[in-house]
Amino acid sequence: MKEIFEDTATAFALKTDSELERAYFLFKLIANEPLVKIGTAVTNFAIKAHLPVEKLIRASVFDHFCGGVNEEECLVVADKMFKKGVSTILDYSVEGQEVENQLDSCYEKALKTLDFIKENAAIPFIVFKPTGFGRFKLYQKITEGQSLNKDEKEEWARVVNRYDKVCKKAHDLEVSILIDGEESWMQGAADKLVEAMMRKYNQKKAIVFNTLQTYRWDRLDYLKRLHKDAIENNYFIGMKVVRGAYMEKENDRAEEKGYPSPICASKKDTDENFDNVVAYMVDNLDTMSLFAGTHNEISSYRLMEQMEAGNIQHNDPRIWFGQLYGMSDHISFNLAKEGYNVAKYLPFGPVKDVMPYLIRRAEENTSVAGQTSRELTLLKKERKRRKI
Repeated sequence: MKEIFEDTATAFALKTDSELERAYFLFKLIANEPLVKIGTAVTNFAIKAHLPVEKLIRASVFDHFCGGVNEEECLVVADKMFKKGVSTILDYSVEGQEVENQLDSCYEKALKTLDFIKENAAIPFIVFKPTGFGRFKLYQKITEGQSLNKDEKEEWARVVNRYDKVCKKAHDLEVSILIDGEESWMQGAADKLVEAMMRKYNQKKAIVFNTLQTYRWDRLDYLKRLHKDAIENNYFIGMKVVRGAYMEKENDRAEEKGYPSPICASKKDTDENFDNVVAYMVDNLDTMSLFAGTHNEISSYRLMEQMEAGNIQHNDPRIWFGQLYGMSDHISFNLAKEGYNVAKYLPFGPVKDVMPYLIRRAEENTSVAGQTSRELTLLKKERKRRKI
């Protein structure tokens, strides 16, 4: 298969010269791990101290990785990308809420976003995080099999209601909904809840998508058990497949608590697990829809080759490729040019509330070997092509 990901003219077609320079500058900074740590600490302090740094953040890292502070600003970005064949997943990137009014606010934002994007072909997905709709400690308690007291039972009923109302509305509007994965010690409760939503709303096709983090070695077995249940109960599985975002926390907690780590022993094992999960889903498209969330070129090529081997059309609605906005444009836009279904996660929200997401992006880029250097190599290539 030809090396389609080398085409930087297609990859960066939407970037002006100044935006290309900003991207180059940002990834140069992100490549410096000590600088990322210092910058993260200073930014956190500045926001907590209410120092006037929002304009600086907005003009640099925020505008590179986010669509805007609200849906209207995102629409401008989504329309531009859609003209190049890349769809949008609106992601209200506020997470880890702890009190009821914050959780209700995230839930209401999801309903509002569904209304905002209905019948907009450029935005076929929305997404939310479990901890946007419920308290982390509550998920954890249920995952660990602890008994809930009366107040906690009522609280959990409200969490279930938030999921149900949003999934029902997505089903009624025929908009797919991606539910992100989080830490393993709370994920069990989230999985059970998403499974219940799939049984209820995925009767005709996959509307509700859970997330499989394949740096966890148990996820293929989990998928096979779910597949058996889906066949027995006549519903479709929707699954976003990713490598995962909490590896250091997972390993540290496992060591601290003295239990075997849920994380694969090596990067190679994780890559193989990701590819095996994707292959299993492609082999079972009669009951599954796959959203392959990856910035890995080899995994992307493998999925393309498997589709070709199975005579699966590039635009088969049961297979999507996904990347984050501001990253891996060489994958997203070149896949779209070849006719594949591609969508970008487009985060939005108030600058201070989205900072945890942005900080995680910066930290992930420094920790993933080769990711930042690959971005820089491609940006250099495009700067040279444009003679900047």
